[in-house]
Order: sequence, then structure tokens, then C-alpha cells
Amino acid sequence: MAKVELIMPKMGESVAEATVIQWLKNVGDSIELDESVIEIATDKVDSEIPSTVKGILLEQKFKKDDVVKVGEVVAIIQTDTNNIEEENIEEKSTDQTNKKTENIKQEKIVENIEKNIQSIQNDINISSINTENKFYSPLVKNIAKKEGINQNELESINGTGKNKRVTKNDILNYINNRKPYSFKEIESQDKKQSKNLTINEKYHTVDSSETEIVEMDRMRKLIAEHMVMSKSTSPHVTSFNEVDMTNIVNWRNKIKDKFQARENQKITYTPIIIEAIAKAIIDLPMINISVNKDKIIKHKKINIGMATALPSGNLIVPVIKNASDKNLIGLTKSVNDLSFRARNGKLLPDDTNGGTFTFTNVGTFGSVMGTPIINQPQVAILAAGVIQKKPAVVETKYGDAIVVRHKMFLSLSYDHRVVDGALGGSFLKKVADYLESFEINREI
Repeated sequence: MAKVELIMPKMGESVAEATVIQWLKNVGDSIELDESVIEIATDKVDSEIPSTVKGILLEQKFKKDDVVKVGEVVAIIQTDTNNIEEENIEEKSTDQTNKKTENIKQEKIVENIEKNIQSIQNDINISSINTENKFYSPLVKNIAKKEGINQNELESINGTGKNKRVTKNDILNYINNRKPYSFKEIESQDKKQSKNLTINEKYHTVDSSETEIVEMDRMRKLIAEHMVMSKSTSPHVTSFNEVDMTNIVNWRNKIKDKFQARENQKITYTPIIIEAIAKAIIDLPMINISVNKDKIIKHKKINIGMATALPSGNLIVPVIKNASDKNLIGLTKSVNDLSFRARNGKLLPDDTNGGTFTFTNVGTFGSVMGTPIINQPQVAILAAGVIQKKPAVVETKYGDAIVVRHKMFLSLSYDHRVVDGALGGSFLKKVADYLESFEINREI
């Protein structure tokens, strides 16, 4: 018999901790190799931790809603094993113990630094921030003081640390996305909204037998917060362009069966549009930027996010990394892989990080066009509508003629702080030009 520790795995460069959503196995349950034991959530995706051995769940180290750091032991699994396997497990356990010891040392260093900051703060007096209601680390309080964040505003920041404690990353993210008006104005607006709500509740009564109140799930709450933040951060402008997709439709109809037989992959319009986006970004790289206060960050890599609807009705945006380096086959495989894993809850945190531009296909659901909300901190998002047959006037050597063409609307929402109409319109036209000039005899 041997006891094996199940460790919280490293889930990406930018992910240091995760929250326990639920245990998929109870103490005493049998577990197969690679069978999921616990479901966890980061701020981007939900995922599962599989067992590294076959055995019985002996101990659960954390409860639902607990925050677990990368490298911590989440469970103990008891397994039957021979002597050789036991030796290997002991070696792994020793390595993990060394890692835990190293983590403890690092935590002590951080603790000493925070104590030093506290002593400095005592000298300079930070009495302007009252921490009577919540606990804030000295580092967080020091940042708040430097940025002029008062007690009410500090308490409004959503904490992601243990017991909803505000971490350094929380306050820095808040500062980066801080609204351009004062907190007093926010309070004033909140009071007005509260007053209006009271009036509505007073004069608008609803029969509870005719309604159902549904609590937002965790992902929907995150989406809601992100959308509201984006609209309050960026002045949105949307431009439109109608594209003739006839060559692409005819080409795809011609090659799709052969392509699926050869590659065992379906080819949709999404990778074709993404290819055109990547080409247009190379031509106009100032659309591939983000904003941090009064600084513009130019991204050398073209990482295109792909908005994907989930079975739950929520939305997630996995990212195709280095999209400009992939050919159409590579883009097709990336699109299909990310879509499949997104819909089956198999995305990793890194799969949704690092996007520099986002594409959403509203035509999937029959919409003619859309005005998408920018995925912060990016500055632009492109939407494609449904492809429809339409009569169109075309020029021929015999004169103008009315013919049936496959048409699609593109809509580009962009951040008017840094992207003006000239750049936004030029980029949208570039994408349209690449799509309309698609070679119908293209080999793949």
C-alpha cells in the first residue's frame, strides 16, 4: 500500500492559484488512472484535475470555494503498488516536499517584505485608509495610498485571494482599468440607480408565480463584469463593410469533402476569415495593440481570440497563438481543436491568455451583423454575419449585370481613444479585400 499526493498542477505562466468548484470523487471512492478527481476554476476557465494513479481517495485537503495555490497538495490517494513503484513515489514525494519547502521559504520572504513595508507605513502614516471592515496587506494599502484610492473605493474592489482578500494583482488590475471619473461620481450614480430601483420596485409588482429567479453562474458573472468594464473603459465605435464571399463559398463547396477525407477535419469559414484578419494586421499593425493608461503597447505576435459559445449559453474566447505563422490547414486544425475543447470543458488557462485581437462569428446564429464589445485590454473586435444570397450589380465586358452573389457583413468595433475612423475603416476594408480576392483555384 502507498499514499500518493495529488498536486495542483501548473496551469500557465500567469496562473498562480485556482478555486475549488466541486469534488468529483468522495473519500472512499475508487479512482482510475487519469480519471477526474476535482473541478477547479481560474479567472478564465474551469478545468478538472485527473488522478495520476489508480487507487482510492483517502483525503480531501480543501473544501468547495477554497483557493489553492499551484504546487499545493489537493488530495491523498491510496494505491496498491509494488516495491519499485513505491520507490518512485517516494522520490516524487521527496521532490514535492522540496518544492513545498521552497514555496514556504518564498512565502516567508514575502512576509518579511510586507512587515518591512508595514514599518515604513507606520512612519509615514496611512491613517487615511481605514481597514476596520476588511483585511488588506501592507503592500495593497501602500499601493492604494499612492494611487489616491480611498476606503470606499478600496472596499469596492473584488478580491480573488483567500476569503475574498484583495491581492496585489487585484488592485493593479483595478488601477489599470480604472474609470476616468472620480469615485464620488460613481457613488452618486449608484445612489441614483438605487433610488430608481426603489421607485420601480414600489410601482412595479410582479406575481412570483409567473416568474423564475435564476442565479447567475460563476462564468456569467465574470462575463457581465468584463463587458461592463469594457464599455466603461473604451469609447466604442463600430464600422461596417459588406463583403462578396462568392469565391470562398464556391471554393469551400468544391474542396470540403476531399479535405475532410484527407485531414479528418471539417473546414469552416472561420479559419478563412481569421487568415484574412492576420494578413490585414500585418499590413496595419496599430490595430494589434492594447492600452495601459496613457501608454500604447504594440504586440509583435498576432494572437487571435475566437469567441466560442458553450452548451451552458456562456461565452469563452480561446486564443490562436501566432496566427500569422500558420497556413490555412494549421488555422483549421487550431480552430477545430479549440472549439472542441471549449465545448467539452477541456481548455487550459493558457488557451485563453495572450489574445491581441478577437473575432466573433455572429452569423452562426443567423444574425446579419453585430456590434461586438471589445475584449479588454485589446482595442478591436471583428464580427462576421451570416452569408446570404443577394442580387448584386457586377461589371462585365458586356456592361453591368445583375447576378446572385453570396454576401456577408463584417463589423469592426474599435477603441476610439487610440483607433480613429481612418485606421478602423482601412483595416476593415483590408480584411474585406483579402476575402474578396480569395483564389478560387487555391490548392490545399
